[in-house]
Amino acid sequence: TIHIVINNQIGFTTSDPRDTRGTLYCTDIAKMVDAPIFHVNADDPEVCLLAVELAMEYRQQFHKDVFIDLVCFRRLGHNEADEPMVTQPLMYKKIAAHPGTRRLYADRLVAAGAVKDGEPEAMIATYREAMDKGLHTNTTILSNYKHPYAVDWTVYRGHHWTVAGDTRLPLRSVKALAKKVTEVPAGFKLHPRVEKVIADRRAMADGRQPLDWGMGETLDYATLLHDGYGVRLSGEDVGRGTFTHRHAVLHDQNREKWDSGTWVPLQHLKPGQPTFEVIDSVLTEYGVVGFEYGYATSDPTRLVIWEAQFGDFANVAQVVIDQFISSGEAKWGRICGLTLLLPHGYEGQGPEHSSARPERFLQLSAEHNMQVVVPTTPAQIYHLLRRQMVRPFRKPLVIMSPKSLLRHKEAVSSLDELAEGSFQTVIGETAKVTAKGVRRVIVCTGKVYYELAAHRREHKIDDVAIVRLEQLYPFPHADFKAAMAKFPNVREVVWCQEEPQNQGAWYRLRAYFRADIAPKAVLPCAGRPVSAAPAVGYLSKHNTQQKQLIDDAFAKKLSAGEMLVGT
Repeated sequence: TIHIVINNQIGFTTSDPRDTRGTLYCTDIAKMVDAPIFHVNADDPEVCLLAVELAMEYRQQFHKDVFIDLVCFRRLGHNEADEPMVTQPLMYKKIAAHPGTRRLYADRLVAAGAVKDGEPEAMIATYREAMDKGLHTNTTILSNYKHPYAVDWTVYRGHHWTVAGDTRLPLRSVKALAKKVTEVPAGFKLHPRVEKVIADRRAMADGRQPLDWGMGETLDYATLLHDGYGVRLSGEDVGRGTFTHRHAVLHDQNREKWDSGTWVPLQHLKPGQPTFEVIDSVLTEYGVVGFEYGYATSDPTRLVIWEAQFGDFANVAQVVIDQFISSGEAKWGRICGLTLLLPHGYEGQGPEHSSARPERFLQLSAEHNMQVVVPTTPAQIYHLLRRQMVRPFRKPLVIMSPKSLLRHKEAVSSLDELAEGSFQTVIGETAKVTAKGVRRVIVCTGKVYYELAAHRREHKIDDVAIVRLEQLYPFPHADFKAAMAKFPNVREVVWCQEEPQNQGAWYRLRAYFRADIAPKAVLPCAGRPVSAAPAVGYLSKHNTQQKQLIDDAFAKKLSAGEMLVGT
């Protein structure tokens, strides 16, 4: 990368230079990566051009970073109406006496005989006249020229989020790809644990075992590559997966990485396939997410994914999320299909390893600007990621991805569900219950569903149905209404969430619930008590809270109207 620093001292109550850094130059930080730094007097345009040419040649020759420090100033301070002399009197006395870069260069050109006396003023007059008339001032523009990297985004505009995308693929193709992703070169020594994972995936490919989350996700990438879409995955430890579920990159136990010691099955599905990139990026979320946002806005034919090590870590990239991902299309018409995988779920691991903060993403959601989804089965993640590319539009996709569900014995799917299914925004009751006998429906999202289902089985409860809301935004009103309509005698609808009640989806979605359920039904929430922190720090207290919110969801007596349960 060529880094260009516009080093103009901002004349608006600017910081004391002695406070901004402990070094002479603002670019001294580049020394930590041994990058060359060109300090240039920006009053000399020809030297600036020379520095750029040197930087370009250095990058092309050595493929390393290089810095250009353009030392300059702001004539008008912070903005055109600012009076910087109020806070920077001595500096701006010097700037007021400075003739300006244009004038200095013009005088040099006249003195050298390159232009005639008075010609610079004539150039200025001609330029201003063209601007006043609204004409092009750049006379070097090529007509009918299309940049080789330009993308026609018009085909991705004008589609509603409900437009269906056919994510099915023939079963024989899915099986063939399932076998390809488990192939390992002869003599490639796997770690015993990884060898077990690959053996299990071979059994899944043969239909002898149901698919777990890692296999469902892997087959999504394989089928997208098969269909002609590239895949790019970055984040801390994404090759293996933070919770060792992915194993997209296999490691030979007898060789180092740089000595042909790695094998990426998804890069070897067929000749001429699109690229599959998996990048174990550094734990610098702000920089990496910003880069992947830019990548996704430039290539709509590639599934671009960033995965947080834990969902909470996305808070370091909050500036990118707030100013670009959630609002870039509204502010600039900039379309982006970036996908964020944010591991989410309360497993007693403390405040910084529990919540991906779904409430923050829901607060940012409006005008169908992005998707916030919490899938609960391997088939759901398979069809969800395929849908992201198959549908004729691009929107940011925020996935509250699982941790414990990666190996949950009930969070499994079949090959048929992958081949013939589709992403379900709402999953209705899957157990055998008598619809007319159901007095209460518990609506939930994420891993708490499996705990609710286990509690219901254990206590032999037959008058409570459980509905999973898999897509939080855009809210699937039609699908939610259809799921609720199956239980005509329901007068109690409980929203159950693991998060504290001032967090999670409750505050943002309860108006949607109220609009779509029976008018006379009570609508309480079962969740953790309101809290400043996302979670508690003691496992025993976590378990107590978890048990309480499950009990609250099934409680015999509910608070009236909109009162909350569990506070």
